[in-house]
This record gives sequence, structure tokens and C-alpha cells, in this order.
Amino acid sequence: MVVDPAPAQAAADAPVTSQIVALVSAGVATSRADLARELGVAPSTVSARVTELIDAGVLDEGGAGESRGGRRPRLLRLRPEGGHVLAADLGGTHARIAVMSLTGRLEAVREVPVEIAAGPETALAAVLAEGADLATPFAPASALRGLAVGLPGPVDVETGRVESPARMPGWNGFPVREWLAERAGVPVLVDNDVNLMALGEHFSYPRRVQHSVTVKAGSGIGSGLIASGRLHRGATGAAGDITHSRVSAAGEIPCSCGKLGCLETIASGAAIVRQLRDRGVDVSTTADVVRRAGDAEPEATTLVREAGRHLGEVLCTVVNFVNPDAVFLGGALSTLEPFVASVRSQLYEGCHPLVTKNLVITRATTGPEAGVIGAGRLVVQHVLADPGAYLLRG
Repeated sequence: MVVDPAPAQAAADAPVTSQIVALVSAGVATSRADLARELGVAPSTVSARVTELIDAGVLDEGGAGESRGGRRPRLLRLRPEGGHVLAADLGGTHARIAVMSLTGRLEAVREVPVEIAAGPETALAAVLAEGADLATPFAPASALRGLAVGLPGPVDVETGRVESPARMPGWNGFPVREWLAERAGVPVLVDNDVNLMALGEHFSYPRRVQHSVTVKAGSGIGSGLIASGRLHRGATGAAGDITHSRVSAAGEIPCSCGKLGCLETIASGAAIVRQLRDRGVDVSTTADVVRRAGDAEPEATTLVREAGRHLGEVLCTVVNFVNPDAVFLGGALSTLEPFVASVRSQLYEGCHPLVTKNLVITRATTGPEAGVIGAGRLVVQHVLADPGAYLLRG
């Protein structure tokens, strides 16, 4: 039997092609020489994949870059024509939805109320409806090419299903990717919301970083890890799930995961709401906590500061182990200086001096758009990584 080598070769080439699209989209590489250096592959391999992408209409090459001692390189860029993608970042009670061009530019962003507890079909139908409405001005001249969704729970990216979520009733095992693809008619990617936030923040930061840890501190707590420029999901997609780390200060407080004494029970926005209500303070959401702490109300400010200290203690182990270039703090609590200051203080106190020597600890620079930026970049990379499919759809 003669085996056609073409499918196997295409599969082998796909990771390189995907990384080329990602690096050009993020502005990390602007020439073939940059790509060969970043990817650590032969210039001939890069040249072949770049030529395919140019022939498919995905990349343009022209203009002259800065010389590094030889001939000035020709500059690469993504073509702006050819369509757009939708990106959605779901939280517990809202969703942020965006339209992104294939060059990675955000064209429109909208935040809408969506109840994750209403179940997957209700929440996802609302996302599709709002996304279609948001994209209406672009539809006549720009086709929808793909959709990416970030969800506030562990996600099996291979199957596109949520796995054992703590605060998403009815979502466990639901075929999110399949359900959306059937209705949208385009490629769909599903991932954890903080993973997508980590991607968005890492590649948007104005200074070049190789390794970063991004933390989302809102009603819950999550984190995402970028190592050597690539998202690290772990063996089962649960990498970075520090919210369920056991901390002694939490004692025997029950957690939404069913265990006792998790970080979430004393360092999240929901935990602070619970503690304030126990003290007779009229709050019901993390936004209420942020507003009171922003007004320097003593009880709210003290609890926010303590939450930052608890988070910082857990992050010390992560930062010592990973030795990142940067720690990005996102989410509602990270808009409060007492919270950020406490996290920063704990990291400097608890980490090895070499680890913090050049460490950047800062609020997320992309703000609330981090998740949709990461989701958009991920799906753009996926859509453009297959030149043949792109030509077929175009």
C-alpha cells in the first residue's frame, strides 16, 4: 500500500505556520530572518511557509526594515482584507464581546449582561446574538472567519468542553465548541478565560517578555502562564488554577469546589463580599467592594489589603518556580492600589532576590479587553494558519 505523505507533511508544517502567523500578528517578528531566529528553525523552512502564506493572501511582504549588518530585510505584515473574527470573554454575570480584524486590531467591543448560571445554551445563545449584532456593520464587506470563547472554568481544549467547573451549573461536559460551530458555521475555539487573558496581556505589553504570569482577581481567582512565548495549559488544562490552593489562613471555610480552606475563600471578591456582609455592611457584588474600597472605607480597604496579602503568599511559590519576567494583575480587585501593593509586597518579601531582581509586577495594561484580545489573537492565528482553508473560504 502506498501512503500519501501530503497529509502527514501538512500536519508537521501546521505548528510552524501557526507560530509564524502568531509572531507576525503580535509584532514580535517582522521579517523572515526574525522568524527563523524566534522559532529556531532553518531559514529555508521559514521561507517555504512564508511563501505559502503570501500566495494564500494571508501575508504581505514589502518595504525595508532596519539593517543588522547586511541587506535590509523586507517587512512582513498580515493582510487587512479577508474578514473578521468574534471573541467573547464570559464572566459570572456578564460577557465582553469583540470584533477583531485579521490583523489583530479590535474593531468594536461591547459588554452585555449574561448569566453563566442560566446554563450553557441560554448563555451561549446570548453571546451569538450579541456578537452577530456587533458585527453587523462589518458583515457586508468582511466575512466572519472564526469565533473564540473564554469561559470561567477548566476547559478541555481538545474537545471544547468544560470540565468540572466550580460555579457553572449545567456546564460540566457540555459540548461548547460543537454547539457554537453548528450555529455559527465557522471554526470555534474554547479556552479558559484567564488563559486567554494571559495571551492578550503578554503580547500587548510594551516591553518584550518571554515568560509571564497573569492573575485575574475578581469574584473568583485564576491565573495563566506563558512560558517561552507559549501558553502553558498543563496535562489536563488546569495549569494555573491557584484559586483552589489550600492556605492555612482560610481554616475550614468551605469552598465552591467542595473542599475546605481554598485561597478563593479568603482572597476573592466573593470572599470579601461574604466577610463584609457578616459585619453588617450592605454589599452584594465585587463591584460594591471596589466602590467602597475606592472611597477608602476602612472595613472594605482592610479586607482588600488582606486579600492581596493572601494572594501574594500563594503567588510566591509560583513565581519562585517559574521565574517569570512579569506578573500581570487583572480583574476588578487589581484596580485597587491597596490590593496591588499587598501582592507586590508579599512577592518581594517571599521570593528569592534573583527572581525579583528584574521582575515586573504591574496591573494588566489591556484592562478589561485582555480576554477578548487574547481570544481574538488565538482564533486569528488558527484561521490563518491553514493557507489552503483560508483560500477556500475566501
